[in-house]
Amino acid sequence: MKYQTIAFAASTLVGLVAAGPYHRHHHVRRVTKREVPQEHSHEVFLNITREFLNKENPKAIADPVFGLLGDGAAKAGAGQVTNLACLQQETADQAFTNAKAAKDIRGMSAALVYQTLERNTAGVGVNSEACTDKPVNAEIAALSKKHQDPAADGAAANNKEVALALAKQLAAVGGDPMLALESGTFAPGDKSDTTFKGLSCDTDTDPTGCIFTEKKLVLDATPEEITAAAQGVTQTVTGGTGELKATHIDITGLAVAGQAGSATGAQASSTPANAGNNATPASGNTNTNTNDASCDTTSSNNGAAQTQANNGTAGGNNGNNSNNNGNANSGNANTGNSNNVQTFTGALGGAPPPVIQSSGDRPFSVNGDTFVGKGAALGRSCDVQHNACARAVNSGQLDGEVSQCDEQNTQCRAQASLRKRFFKRQATDFGSCSDPSVVFKDGLPDRQAAAFIANNQGDFNHGSAQKIGIIAGFICQRLSDSCKAPAATVESCNQAQTAAVAATQDETAANVFNSMLIGGSASGNVTARGQLRRY
Repeated sequence: MKYQTIAFAASTLVGLVAAGPYHRHHHVRRVTKREVPQEHSHEVFLNITREFLNKENPKAIADPVFGLLGDGAAKAGAGQVTNLACLQQETADQAFTNAKAAKDIRGMSAALVYQTLERNTAGVGVNSEACTDKPVNAEIAALSKKHQDPAADGAAANNKEVALALAKQLAAVGGDPMLALESGTFAPGDKSDTTFKGLSCDTDTDPTGCIFTEKKLVLDATPEEITAAAQGVTQTVTGGTGELKATHIDITGLAVAGQAGSATGAQASSTPANAGNNATPASGNTNTNTNDASCDTTSSNNGAAQTQANNGTAGGNNGNNSNNNGNANSGNANTGNSNNVQTFTGALGGAPPPVIQSSGDRPFSVNGDTFVGKGAALGRSCDVQHNACARAVNSGQLDGEVSQCDEQNTQCRAQASLRKRFFKRQATDFGSCSDPSVVFKDGLPDRQAAAFIANNQGDFNHGSAQKIGIIAGFICQRLSDSCKAPAATVESCNQAQTAAVAATQDETAANVFNSMLIGGSASGNVTARGQLRRY
């Protein structure tokens, strides 16, 4: 990976250092941000890996992002990991362990992809140092090779080997082998580039990843090669739940490394939806396939098939990067006689895409992506709108700050009533515990600025953190372990954590977490402080 001097890498990490000794010892001066690092380019996989790392984190790794940084910057968040060349592997291994224990295919898949991502190095065309330590999980051990800077000697062959190996491991855990294509990196940069930027991007406000939304991904292999690699692989994890499908990102027309031309629309959009995904509903595949012949030749007003390419786990309009109202295309999706249940009327950066309710096992759809529950579909619609709004602000097409998009997203989610029905019952849904809310406030011990902390320190006695993920993850784990809360409560807590991590890291994130988990905001009066637990 081309990149950064330590000073500039560290400057991007201000505010990322998690609770514990890190925030006391690493006060790094913020400088003008340069798009030199690329550790946020595959953000969707970092977000999910973070979610599962936080479930049990014995080595106190501050955040998955540190595993993708050079040694100088990685040290700040390595926790008890001393071999910095293996921080990425340690992070992936622990997240995978936690996901495998829960038989969560989504978590295992993200950890596997994260394990293979390119790590920052000191210059264009420089390979990252290999990790020689042995991980706990055989699936992680099988991915000892990482993606390397595409300008490095032999990078194309190495990266293709990595992608094919990843496809096999994804298939083995019941995941989508086509996710391996999304682990790739950028086009080769110029080795003489003294800025170290290459052809990369690094946008930490894009929950999907700028390499996808800005269409900078170069595929390591063709979909056919991925299918062939995964064929015949024995599935070692059975009875898994959850899913992460390659259809959440549009790879239509992307170039394949070492080949002239680009991947065809049929290869890029329909194959990932079908290969290795026994759980994928037929309706989801139909939308994908109907547009195979027209992806590269028609305008964006071709209905649900076009919008299927633009749906996403963390934000859907990946293909509409340049549009001010990025969701306008999805608004033209074929709705037939179905009913749009999205009632939010905010239109900053464009209206939210319709949430179409029909029939079947997954009766709700947004941009062709189907959902079992109405709340999840409405949440996706709100997030698609948020991403389009944020891109419009960042591109200068919309005046103001991204915070206005965050505020609109909070309003959209509030109207959608995303909290689970069972949280309308008594507080006994939290098991033996009460009030799992989070507050963002000033004046906390050892903090010079506002930070996050659990409101109820009696049941959730964890110290403060600059990022909500650490606190929310601890609360969800405590609900499961000590509080003995119902599984549905823990699941909803994990969903709230994911949404909060994607929000602006201030009171907005706390409100998102609290509204999804308990249906309201916290009082801000931290109660019954016990012995604080720090990582």
